Amino acid sequence: MSISFLSVVTPSFPQLQQACAPELPEFARLRVERFHQDRLQVGWSGRHILRGARPGPGALMLQSNDYLALTRHPEIVDAQRAALASSGNGNMMSGLFLQEDDEPLHVLERELALALGSEETILCQSGYAANVGLVQSLAGERTPVYIDMLAHASLWEGIKAAGAQAVPVFHNDPEYLERQILRHGPGVVLVDSVYSTNGSVCPLLELTTITERHGCVFVVDESHSLGTHGTHGEGLVASLGLANRVHFVTASLAKAYCARAGLISCSRRFKPYFAFESMPAIFSSTLLPQELAGIDASHRVIQREGWRRARLQHVTRRVREALLDLGYPIREGTEQIIALEVGSEAAVMRVRDAFEAENVFGAIFCAPATAKNRALLRLTLHAGLDDTAVNQLIDACTRLRDKVDLPEWSAMRRERRHSSKPTALVDVA
Repeated sequence: MSISFLSVVTPSFPQLQQACAPELPEFARLRVERFHQDRLQVGWSGRHILRGARPGPGALMLQSNDYLALTRHPEIVDAQRAALASSGNGNMMSGLFLQEDDEPLHVLERELALALGSEETILCQSGYAANVGLVQSLAGERTPVYIDMLAHASLWEGIKAAGAQAVPVFHNDPEYLERQILRHGPGVVLVDSVYSTNGSVCPLLELTTITERHGCVFVVDESHSLGTHGTHGEGLVASLGLANRVHFVTASLAKAYCARAGLISCSRRFKPYFAFESMPAIFSSTLLPQELAGIDASHRVIQREGWRRARLQHVTRRVREALLDLGYPIREGTEQIIALEVGSEAAVMRVRDAFEAENVFGAIFCAPATAKNRALLRLTLHAGLDDTAVNQLIDACTRLRDKVDLPEWSAMRRERRHSSKPTALVDVA
């Protein structure tokens, strides 16, 4: 006789009548209404900016940060499945309480530290938590924090959490950074190694020298280069030989590592301090066993399967060269993130629709991820794109070139302004 498990253990819940949410007080209600009126109705003509077409058969999906095409790798999936079966969801507690050296969390942290050439690493709940917690634990009210204007939003939020003084720095401008440090004094310098909105690379060597010269703390977010850059995926800081000169490397592992977690590389002495000073670290639960197993398996695959990095580089080079030849204004970047910076949100929606009509699906980035009038369609390349897919993308861009009003894009107008200056013969890329 068979017994249904669900019929034995599933209780019957009473059905509650759906309630109407209480009306918000005016100060809160007005903020919500401004979004619905000014942005949704006026700016987007009543259609949410992120709601495009549904992908059809053969659609080219260029929205994911899975740069090395690992999300369905059998070794990673099997490791996660085995961990869940053997350990369930593990310890539902803050990682602060996991003090033993043989805890799986700390074993994996030491393994990652060896790969990055650092004394220690800290695994956090996300890249956002890592950046907010790190900056909040480093800076005080009177600490100047020098931040590249294209740095990730989580670094800006860390400055707010610290109550520190944000000193914006022109993008990838070492001379301007040094002038600001001379004006405001030693502080914390925050950059991305590869910037998430345009795929540009930070001049790390120059900035390292400047931060050392002026006694600053240097923090590099490697979310978009860890796993994808370096001989074994160690990232740009380590591959450039800067691991012993950059104080902190952070990363979201939800990119090349395909894991919902964040990372900080640091000194051995800093790690216990962080655990007692970082609010996200103290008041968030530790990573689950299957998450740790997935990160560990991803790490081994990333180190072993170098062909994925080589393929990503090949695809990136081919697509970028083709789009530049077609006249697309993408010179500000060089890596796997291709930013089609259109300008207004209404205009980028039209460009998105045109690409989706060609079965090419990118991701719209707009405020607060970008400046208000620099909305863009981001095409994210990955190692899983075969030659047929690459040709599909290039062919679509060829057909669209004269249909998407390229001369009026904000990036194109910026290129024209630069070319009209006396230094026009200098490569502005």
